Amino acid sequence: MKQLVDAQELARRNNENAAVFAAYERRRRLRRLAGKKTKRTSKKLDEQDWQAAEREARPVRSVGFFLPRT
Repeated sequence: MKQLVDAQELARRNNENAAVFAAYERRRRLRRLAGKKTKRTSKKLDEQDWQAAEREARPVRSVGFFLPRT
């Protein structure tokens, strides 16, 4: 059973990484089409695009459980 869980975890990570990279590429392409091509700020903008893509594509998993109020 452990091997199946490991394989599923690897597949999940791979899918998340692919989603982050696709979101990053989309954001980077849109920014470059807008005309911002300065070399000095390019790395900084790329980093900001990467962080935004990670927030967009990676789900936030909570630990614990939810107790509804009655």
